[in-house]
Amino acid sequence: MASKVKPWYKKKAVSQVKTDYAYHHSKHVVKQQTERKSSFQSAQQVQTQATEAMAEPAYTVPASRQRTAAETEEYQRVSSNVGKGLAVIQEELHRMRIATKAQVESIAIQKEVKDMMKKRVDLLEEIPKMPDFLVALRPHTVWEKTPVKLFCTVEGNPRPIVKWYKGGVPVDPLSAPGKYKIESKYGVHSLIISRCVVSDTAEYSAVATNQHGTATSKAMVTVKRPSGAGESCQLGLVPHLTEIHPSKLEVTLLERFPVSFGVEGSSISLTCSMVVVPDLPNVPPLAQWYRDDTLLKPSNLVEMSVGGGAASLTLPQLGKDDEGLYTLRIFTKDGTAEHSAYLFVSDAPAAVKGAPGAPMSVKAYDVNSDYVLVAWKPPNTVNEAPITGYFVDRCEAGTDSWVQCNPAPVKVCKFPVSGLGVGHSYYFRVRAVNSAGISRPSRKSSKVTAIDATESQRLQVIKIEGKYDIVIKDDDLEGYVTLPGEPTDVHASEILKSYVVLSWKPPSPRGRAPLWYVIEKCLAGTGAWQRINTAVKLHSPRYPVFDLQDGQKYQFRVFSVNMYGSSEASAPSEPIQKVDEDGVPSAPGKIVATRNTKSSVFVQWEAPQHLKNLLGYYIDGQVVGAKEWFPCNHKPFRHNRFVVHGLIPGESYVFRVQAVNIFGLSEESQESSPIAVEPALATPSAPYGITMLSCDGSSMTLAWKKPKHSGGSKVNAYYIDKRDADTLVWKEVNLAAVTERICTVDNLTEGTFYEFRIQAANLAGVGLPSAPSMPLKCEAWTMEQPGPAYDLGFREVRGQSLVILWKAPVYTGASAVTGYFVDMAKKGSSEFVTLNGDPVSHRYLQVTGLEEGSSYVFRVRAVNSKGVGKTSELSEPVCAKALPGTTEIVAGVDEETGDVFLSFEACEICETSKFEWSKNYKPIGDCPRATITAKGRTSRLTFTNPDKDDLGRYSVVVTDTDGVSSSYTLTEDALNTMLELSYAIRHPVVPLKHNLNYEILEKGHVRFWLQAVKLSPSVSYRFIVNDKAVTSGEGQKISHDVASGVIQMTVDHFTRANEGTYTVQINDGKAKTQSSLVLVGDAFKAALKEAEFQRKEHIRKQGPHFSEYLDFTVTEDCTVMLTCKVANVKKDTAFHWYKEDDEIVPETAPNVMSGSCALPLPLFSRKDQGVYKAVLSDDKGKDTSVFDISGKVFDDIINAIARNAGASASELVMQCTPEGIRLQCYMNYYTEEMKTVWKHKESKIASSEKMRIGGTAEMAWMQICDPSDKEKGHYAIEISDGVTTHTRTFDLSGQAYTDAYEEYLRLKAAAFAEKNRGRVVGGLPDVVTIMEEKSLSLTCTVWGEPTPEVTWFKNEQEVASNEHTRVTFDGGKFASLVINKVTTDDSGKYSINVRNKYGGEFVEITVSVYRHGEPIPEPKLGQPRTAAPPPQAQPVPPKSPAQPAKTPTPSKPQTPAQSAKSPTPAPSPGTKSPTPPRSVKSPTPPRFMKSPTPPRK
Repeated sequence: MASKVKPWYKKKAVSQVKTDYAYHHSKHVVKQQTERKSSFQSAQQVQTQATEAMAEPAYTVPASRQRTAAETEEYQRVSSNVGKGLAVIQEELHRMRIATKAQVESIAIQKEVKDMMKKRVDLLEEIPKMPDFLVALRPHTVWEKTPVKLFCTVEGNPRPIVKWYKGGVPVDPLSAPGKYKIESKYGVHSLIISRCVVSDTAEYSAVATNQHGTATSKAMVTVKRPSGAGESCQLGLVPHLTEIHPSKLEVTLLERFPVSFGVEGSSISLTCSMVVVPDLPNVPPLAQWYRDDTLLKPSNLVEMSVGGGAASLTLPQLGKDDEGLYTLRIFTKDGTAEHSAYLFVSDAPAAVKGAPGAPMSVKAYDVNSDYVLVAWKPPNTVNEAPITGYFVDRCEAGTDSWVQCNPAPVKVCKFPVSGLGVGHSYYFRVRAVNSAGISRPSRKSSKVTAIDATESQRLQVIKIEGKYDIVIKDDDLEGYVTLPGEPTDVHASEILKSYVVLSWKPPSPRGRAPLWYVIEKCLAGTGAWQRINTAVKLHSPRYPVFDLQDGQKYQFRVFSVNMYGSSEASAPSEPIQKVDEDGVPSAPGKIVATRNTKSSVFVQWEAPQHLKNLLGYYIDGQVVGAKEWFPCNHKPFRHNRFVVHGLIPGESYVFRVQAVNIFGLSEESQESSPIAVEPALATPSAPYGITMLSCDGSSMTLAWKKPKHSGGSKVNAYYIDKRDADTLVWKEVNLAAVTERICTVDNLTEGTFYEFRIQAANLAGVGLPSAPSMPLKCEAWTMEQPGPAYDLGFREVRGQSLVILWKAPVYTGASAVTGYFVDMAKKGSSEFVTLNGDPVSHRYLQVTGLEEGSSYVFRVRAVNSKGVGKTSELSEPVCAKALPGTTEIVAGVDEETGDVFLSFEACEICETSKFEWSKNYKPIGDCPRATITAKGRTSRLTFTNPDKDDLGRYSVVVTDTDGVSSSYTLTEDALNTMLELSYAIRHPVVPLKHNLNYEILEKGHVRFWLQAVKLSPSVSYRFIVNDKAVTSGEGQKISHDVASGVIQMTVDHFTRANEGTYTVQINDGKAKTQSSLVLVGDAFKAALKEAEFQRKEHIRKQGPHFSEYLDFTVTEDCTVMLTCKVANVKKDTAFHWYKEDDEIVPETAPNVMSGSCALPLPLFSRKDQGVYKAVLSDDKGKDTSVFDISGKVFDDIINAIARNAGASASELVMQCTPEGIRLQCYMNYYTEEMKTVWKHKESKIASSEKMRIGGTAEMAWMQICDPSDKEKGHYAIEISDGVTTHTRTFDLSGQAYTDAYEEYLRLKAAAFAEKNRGRVVGGLPDVVTIMEEKSLSLTCTVWGEPTPEVTWFKNEQEVASNEHTRVTFDGGKFASLVINKVTTDDSGKYSINVRNKYGGEFVEITVSVYRHGEPIPEPKLGQPRTAAPPPQAQPVPPKSPAQPAKTPTPSKPQTPAQSAKSPTPAPSPGTKSPTPPRSVKSPTPPRFMKSPTPPRK
């Protein structure tokens, strides 16, 4: 902070803020008073010297200044003109001389009076006198929110001490900063109450005290509130207040805004709190904000407010343009109060990684009707790739559409934009480009309107009669002009490598018609002119030309054009050639970094040799030892000195600087020398808190608090001064330095009041003295209670806790101190709370339960056997908040030495800092039990031989910091754990991940192995088997792998001889270990068995073998598949399936080349149980896989089938039959082995005559035979697969039961008729072939109840019985037709019709007769015709609530009647028998055919 005196009325009209490299300082402008220190000269001597100083010395004109006559005449002429002015100046000089003389005389008189008063004081000092008020307090009645001043004059010897009271309570100015102000000057004591409120109404008293007595003066202060302000006005009238200008207020700045850091796009507020006297709500202080010497005004980017005891500046949308030095200037009655601090604004995260930061300070210059020049400043690139160019965008006001102005990036930080709309307003922004991508856009420029800049110059204002203004244009004075004149002064206003800007003066006359320009160019000297602006009309006398060739010189000329035509061409310009750019500046010179504060460094450097229109500098920093640099500023800085803020205290840095211009950044300067971040060396601040600890009547023991700022060097001395309370002369107490903050002052006079002040000293010198202590009376302490504790301090301040420490009282009273009470209160509160119910014997206390961010004050009271003693001085307020980066003490064990240690890394440190360790808050110092070391930010306390005596609470504090400290409680458990680890380190063993173990390898080899956590390349080991060391050789191999830590031995042929104990011994440096494995008895037998198995497996796998043995799967349609996988097979490898040693030949031959084989077992049931075997063989060998389907395996298969079947099961379907009502559940497959349960009304149904349970391959059913009303109700089937139960239900009640019962009765009747109708039971063939002259007998058995009638037919004609043809029917059972000596006429179609009242049957037989010697004819089967039963009602389909849509089940086909042997002789051998051969399949439907159940809808 810095302070200066500068009366506000002496400042310039336009205030300027001094730009300085110190970014964090305050200026407090107050009245300065000159104190005279030399008093040995007399008043006469002073007056004589002043008179001599004012005397005018004689002046002699030198010869070189002698004037000639002409010069003399000219001088006289000039003198006559300024004579009056000189006279005025002479009069002013005379007045100043008189005033100065009067001032000198006044000073002399004052000195003489002062000397006389001193002599009078010396005389009066010897006369004691008690206090007496010469001018007493008087009462006051004031209005609310106005100040009041109470004052009095008091005398006495020694000089009395005056204290102020309000209602008997001492007035404390610190309790309400700015509220009270106590002054004491020249015997006049005053109390000023600023901005009174009604609660200030009270009786105020001034109490004057010295050793001879006490005097009191009292006065009443009444504060009134105006009517209408919340209560009635007692006076009834509101006094008229004189208007107060803001500059007449007394303003004191309190909390000031610090150096701040922000990020693009965020917001930030800078706030200063202050005390204003008087504080009038309608008259706030006059406050101004500046950024880098520029006065800020409110806008959408800058918000200001002042009032309520604070002045604030808010930047709602930060940009790098906002970076700079911010200054708050407040005008006061004594001048101005100022405070300045720097705001840093860093780049927002880039949209593309590695892209540069956004440009800044985008502005538009040289604005014309369709042309503008845009310029900006380049961003800093620290770790990003260099910038290759920029894109300029424009946006018309009122829209959000941005248009890119340049198709290719421009490399210079300015660009001419043409083609704008006349009268339109635009914004501009810029984006930087590098190899990684495009940056975020810059902040948009201010709004720019494209208008003719010369338009206002062409206006004239004429006054008429001094009253009226007439505005005319130059056009009106030109007369009627059609064709404009030619432009003039065509030249290049800007020449760069990428473009040239042409400029010219508009024509005169120009005419009233709208005007535009045409430009032509040619190579210099050729005269071949070519128009260059063919596409656009130019309205501005500016135009950028981009397409000029390097090395060529061009000339340009311009035409003025309007609606009437074109002017003559202007005079050609001088030859113009693109020039190489000046380029970036040279690198800055020598850079020097010096200490500034604990978090900042002052950096200065030499300017570059070639500035080249320098825009500023970028400063980069780097932590020593790090790889990456970081930017210190983000906007070019104009000066060659800079303060880098935000650094880590105690860390070392190097810095570099780059110069910036429109072409970019220069080369980096050389790096500065490394510098540690430490405060600059200065004298310490003043000590404070002087307290008296004891007094014996002739001496006092004093204590004080150390300075808040050590000045960058350790405070090593204190000097004490004293004086009587009624004198002004200080006397030194000690000539030799006092190193401790406690001192006993001897040779004092009992009963006298003394004041003390103290100065601290360090390497930089002696600092300022402290404020005088309160007057302390030298009076012997005789109380029995102890004196005050002192030197209250804090450690380990965290968000919810802290530790308070203090020192024991010097005065112990009548007995020794036995304990202490600690009281706490929030800052500003007088309500103290005692933290400990019982006194603590030690001098520290950990306080918990604090509110984070709140401030507290503490006091301590000592206790002895006589009671509680004096209260200590209040501690400094402490905020419950941890320092940024705070760490805690860490306990550990050194990996190399095994030492147990406590380690602490400080978050803040400086060169003078020291680590002070203590145990139970008693300094450890030099102790044989522990050693303390420090390196950089880290300190370590190492225990020598730790044991239980070392248990306790250890703490460390870092001196010369803001309270960096921590503590750690070493418990017995933690110590034991660390001692175990220490022993392991000092007596190292090779740690093992896995102890010695074995595994059986593929060929039956046995591998013994262990794995260590870590092995070094120099490890050594050996294997011991049955107490005998073994080495690598025939039959065994020993090896290790350092990377994985594995040590192994492989035994090729493991036999019974290998039974025993195996041990591995390892030595790795100092560490060693061993691991053993006992392999005997059952464990060895198991290992040997496994080894032999693996050996056989290896042999087996040399030929064709099963890679996966037989197992089963169940397909979706519930087919069981026995599957296996094979390997090492070839095309001629044979594969066979067996069941119970009977070979199974599947329909599809196994394909071993596919790698897998499967045997389907459709319609799986209990008959499929058995032992299945798969055999794989070829010339390389044979392998067998056996699978026993029985027991649990069979149950598992059934459950798997049930799982698929249950998932596919339909809802129950009702089907009526002649026997009763049947409930059916269709599914993919059903077998009786499945776990199915039928239930009626939740009761399980057992199969019986009444309730029959069964099923087919595709469904399960339950038959209710001869149903009755008892069988009504809810039915369900449950299919269980061992895990899940699938349930299907049907409700057989109500109408459903009624319909089903009627259908059952109908079907029952139909079945009875079918059973008793006439029919042919059997005996007739389908075809008969017989030779002529043979006898034919057709005989069959018939049945029917009642006995049916039988009729024979030939070719549909009834056959009558005769000699040739004989028809018989015996016993109502046997019917026959006999033809004797058949002839060819007997060939034909014969049939028999058997019928009774219930129906009948019609059977056909084809008879073929051939002659002797003819070939036997091919039989022609007749079509059997079944006689239709008697007419009956059509069956009604059964009703079902939900029937699945499945394919209808075909009806069971009729079984044909078996052929009866003919009674005639057997046919010849060539005759084919009508009996089907054995290869013909039985007409019985196969198992996979569906049941003859009615079709499902």
